[in-house]
Amino acid sequence: MTAGMGRSQKRVLGALALAASWSIVFAGAAQPAAAADVQSKQWYLSAMQAEEMWKVTTGEGVKVAVIDTGVNASTPSLQGQVLKGTDATVAEGDEYDDYSGHGTTMAELIAGTGKGGGLKGLAPGSKIIPVRISNDEFQKKPSLNTTEWADAIRAAADSDAKIISMSFGGEFGVHREREAVKYAESKGKLFFASVGNNAEKGNADLYPASFPQVVGVSSADKDGNVSKFSQNGNSVNIAAPGSDIPRWCDNSFKSYCDGIGGTSSATAIASASAALVWSAHPDWTANQVLNVLFDTAGRSWEKGTLSKYLGHGLVRPAMNILKGEGDPGDPDISPLTDEPTNGSPASPDPSATSSAPASQQPAQNEKADEAVAVGDSEKAAEDGIPVSLILGGIAVVAVLGGVVFAVVRRRGAA
Repeated sequence: MTAGMGRSQKRVLGALALAASWSIVFAGAAQPAAAADVQSKQWYLSAMQAEEMWKVTTGEGVKVAVIDTGVNASTPSLQGQVLKGTDATVAEGDEYDDYSGHGTTMAELIAGTGKGGGLKGLAPGSKIIPVRISNDEFQKKPSLNTTEWADAIRAAADSDAKIISMSFGGEFGVHREREAVKYAESKGKLFFASVGNNAEKGNADLYPASFPQVVGVSSADKDGNVSKFSQNGNSVNIAAPGSDIPRWCDNSFKSYCDGIGGTSSATAIASASAALVWSAHPDWTANQVLNVLFDTAGRSWEKGTLSKYLGHGLVRPAMNILKGEGDPGDPDISPLTDEPTNGSPASPDPSATSSAPASQQPAQNEKADEAVAVGDSEKAAEDGIPVSLILGGIAVVAVLGGVVFAVVRRRGAA
């Protein structure tokens, strides 16, 4: 893909692929899942050729800032994977105190080692920098930092993370958060955020996913259908698996649950995909990594046009890691805005100025290999026509999606 493909590109309404020759079908009722078998429920790892990619890179050398409900660094899968971070709230505890289990799930989906039978991350060689913020319920506590989302984004930008993953979103894109996002871009960060799970209940634009400098991630299910709950519109840039992704049931961290994923998980998986590509090409800029993810995304429509449901298509890091495909393009031009950036690899710049408060909510997951045929009806897209992919050279139907993790209200997990 060339560097000139930004948000100004033509969007295709309801461009979705038709069913492929065989489907990955997994049944799953929402119920507790024992840690011993939770990895067998991570259906997308085989679809995305994770084992093959890990022979080349596991994401080593890349740090991902997870802006979420906190990250429990003591789960078996995250021991040794979590670095010092920031607590942007003014509540009790710190960035390692996950008050819901959501942030820890996102961290494990990115960098979990799978030890103890826990979730295995798509980029298990990467490291997590936790940045804690409040969701709707946590904000009801007596103490509240009204600028915490902007503060959190700036803290992530000032860290040595290359990638920012935020499975949160809110309906109001306030100025201080807009400026914080621009600041993160100026520091060379690659910022992913969930577009939300309320397609059937308003489908309002969520922020930060709707800011021009942020990669908005939508969800699809494992049968190849765009998740009915996955929000759509101009904020969608790429899609990833979000359906039937296991998660920690709550903040007791005693068991995993099935049946809930959503754009939150999709965002974590898309972020992990970027970590794999960046690890394989450490000299690339954020622009080049994103150009390659867009260029190699699975789609059956014309390159350069975007589906309002899937954006550039289904994320497929294996196309670059295993096949060397993807045009990195201009290192200094953002594929999101078509505008110049500083073009430097993500690294902390102590001299850079910082200022601003934030805003939040979550999203999720990603998908695997190559699209085949496309339907052209917006109605068909809304009805969830399956998206065809060639996973690892084999035609299969892969579903990017997930279940609504949290109802998007004013702000919160998406």
